[in-house]
Amino acid sequence: MTTDRTDPTDPSGYVRQREQSARDVRWPDAPEPLRVAVYDNHTHLEIEDGDEPRGLDEQLALAAGVGVAGVVQAGGDIDSSRWSAWAAASHPAVLAAVAIHPNEAPAYKTAGRLDEAIAVIDELAAQPRVRAVGETGLDFFRTDADGIPAQVESFEAHIDIAKRHGIAMQIHDRDAHDAVLETLERVGAPERTVFHCFSGDADMARYCADRGYWLSFAGNVTFKNAQNLRDALAVTPRERILVETDAPFLTPVPHRGRPNAPYLVPVTVRFLAAELGIDLDDLCAQLAQNTLEVYGAFTD
Repeated sequence: MTTDRTDPTDPSGYVRQREQSARDVRWPDAPEPLRVAVYDNHTHLEIEDGDEPRGLDEQLALAAGVGVAGVVQAGGDIDSSRWSAWAAASHPAVLAAVAIHPNEAPAYKTAGRLDEAIAVIDELAAQPRVRAVGETGLDFFRTDADGIPAQVESFEAHIDIAKRHGIAMQIHDRDAHDAVLETLERVGAPERTVFHCFSGDADMARYCADRGYWLSFAGNVTFKNAQNLRDALAVTPRERILVETDAPFLTPVPHRGRPNAPYLVPVTVRFLAAELGIDLDDLCAQLAQNTLEVYGAFTD
């Protein structure tokens, strides 16, 4: 991932470029539009991808054309969080989540800048179109044991920010289920807590739903090896289900491995409806209602 750093006084020019590698970088064709609009509640539109990079305006227009009415743009460090807040302030179809990603927290700590970074997130969280702290949490897959204390420190600080500002929190949880849940119990979860790209099983889904958390399903629920996610979906109350892309990552089948973007949300939504055995329009209406309950209205 290559990065052009943002100017704090003008974040609009910030961009990251995803590594192209040997994968298929052609954009998938647009799916059939949904009749009832939904929202992508977690995406990273500051990351350019594909054989023909698409800017924010084009991505939002493509999404609107297939029934995706808005997105929650998530940050993961100071620069991407500033860009996310700018995007939300500049576009009525965007709300923002801001945070220091758990895999970034150890580097900030080592550099002696974690407190500074958290203070920036706290400042951004006060903006009216920043509606979530995220993505924050714990990741024991990419961070070794030496980095865990910094992750925990950062996670707890982000929980405090979300509660003080009265906004939602989006959790990144990778190979850290027990530690994430223990932290939420010990510190106290924000009123609106979302497990972004839920990665647990049915037992964890029941546990989270019992505590009023929302579970957000991404394109990996369509992957052949993701039966645990389909089992979790099956036991999650419909009023606790959200949908996301985590774009440009986790592109749903049949486009797995190719670039992802909010306009592909309908692929995942149709899969969810088929798995749940419910009417597509009814599911879309429920997903939209759930999203607005968590993040509030996109427009006044």
